[in-house]
Amino acid sequence: MLGIVTRAAQVNARLRSLARLKVELAQAELKRKATALAIAAGLGMVAVSLLVLAIGFALAAVAAALDESLSLWLSLLIVAGAILLVGAILALVAARVVKTASSPGSDPATGETKSAAETRRGDA
Repeated sequence: MLGIVTRAAQVNARLRSLARLKVELAQAELKRKATALAIAAGLGMVAVSLLVLAIGFALAAVAAALDESLSLWLSLLIVAGAILLVGAILALVAARVVKTASSPGSDPATGETKSAAETRRGDA
């Protein structure tokens, strides 16, 4: 009988050890993933910064090319107008996406929650 109690204590100790090791492994994996995501975010920010800089240089090149046939102020005005036009179009598209995404009927989970609440009220 004493042997069974001793074995049960050993199994219990091993299970605790296994659980502790699993927690440590999960923490190490989360730390590795968080580090990788932080590095990716940093690289992404640098990439976006370089993209913005490249777009600025491209727009300056367009203005310089227009300056060959038009006056400088007119070529800069044309480029600025094109930038404003593209920005306005993108803002309208973004507003449409936000409007469709935030409409009450577009979220299936919301409809499911409402129907569950109605069912629950009917049961009470």
